[in-house]
Amino acid sequence: MSTDATPDPYADPLVFGQRLQLLRTRRGITQDQLGGLVGRSGSWVRALEAGRLKTPKLPIVLRLAEVLRVRDLSDLTGDQSMQVNLFTGPGHPRFAAVREALNSLQLGTGQDVPPPAHLSARLARAWTARHSAPKHRDVIGALLPDLIRDAQASVRVAETIADRKAAQARLAEVYFLAQFFCAYQPDAPLVWRVAERGMVAAQESEDPHAIGMAAWLTIQAHRESTHLDAADAVTAEALRYLEPLLPDAGADVRAITGALTVEAGLTAARRRDTGTAWRYWDTARRLAEGLPDGYFHPVTSFSRAVIGAHAVTVAVELQAGSESTRQAAQAEAEAIPSRPRRARHRIEQARAYHLDAQPDVALATLDQAHEAAPETVQYNGHARRIILEEAEAKSPDRRRRASELAVKIGLLTA
Repeated sequence: MSTDATPDPYADPLVFGQRLQLLRTRRGITQDQLGGLVGRSGSWVRALEAGRLKTPKLPIVLRLAEVLRVRDLSDLTGDQSMQVNLFTGPGHPRFAAVREALNSLQLGTGQDVPPPAHLSARLARAWTARHSAPKHRDVIGALLPDLIRDAQASVRVAETIADRKAAQARLAEVYFLAQFFCAYQPDAPLVWRVAERGMVAAQESEDPHAIGMAAWLTIQAHRESTHLDAADAVTAEALRYLEPLLPDAGADVRAITGALTVEAGLTAARRRDTGTAWRYWDTARRLAEGLPDGYFHPVTSFSRAVIGAHAVTVAVELQAGSESTRQAAQAEAEAIPSRPRRARHRIEQARAYHLDAQPDVALATLDQAHEAAPETVQYNGHARRIILEEAEAKSPDRRRRASELAVKIGLLTA
């Protein structure tokens, strides 16, 4: 093996600073960017990587792991006793069957294909179940394998161009549902394959709503992988395509445009571009206010009820502690009809309170999130980081509460 080969932080006995540098460069993040994302300076990161500073305490290590999206803490620390996954869940029991359906190749035409109306009704029921079931991953995981196979077959047997485009739109939506399920599961490449298939099917359908949804999911995947330039590029292209259609568009196209505008603001917030982030949010708010009363987008959850929740996330991503708690206090979670979206909003509120040095309120809010949708908390890296950090708190009561929550979501054993 060449001595010039790049060391592998997962195999070679590197010190913390070396691991940090390799993981940072693999993510394409500069020292100044990393420092800003964890509330420190670029010079602090440089000193840490050069070994001039000792390994930080657990809260900072968890923040670094969160930004770098490491597989588990031991990848960053080198301490094999800290093998705790943050952004890759332990794997849902139904994940293997869903992955098999996504990976299988079906070329035959002998199978019975349900009528399009039947497939559409099943897909609508699946989205309803996702929003209403406390253990939504379990419900969706049971429905997805047959939905994937039947939607793929429906495209193959379509006889007219119009039928084929409609079948592609349904298939794209099935892939969107699968992408929600596969997020935070132990197969990151599968998430990208599903995202790409969803985008291809949406483009084949020539349906603006489907194309917008595909872009929305792709943007999130890029941003969570810290590919902010790619996220911006997809957002800009999707909005250029959709905005001219808005004067004559229905509620779904206007809602997906609003959801994409929110994503533009969140990416700007991740860059710490305060003015741009809030400007996009304000544009999205106006789009939400123009939607019919009671409207709730079935995929993105974009609605009047959710726009306040987005404001919390913008403030948190900007690392604005007092503003994030102000927004958290204003945004009413109970108005959100979707259980997983309500739980996700509670997690964002918990991030706000934790950022503002209110850890007890953060833990209480995570308990509320767990009550709304346990699986959302179980597979959310931000929630897991807060719980792990507070499990090491100086306060015995806070340690106990955090540890109890960690046991509930499977981070610790009882």
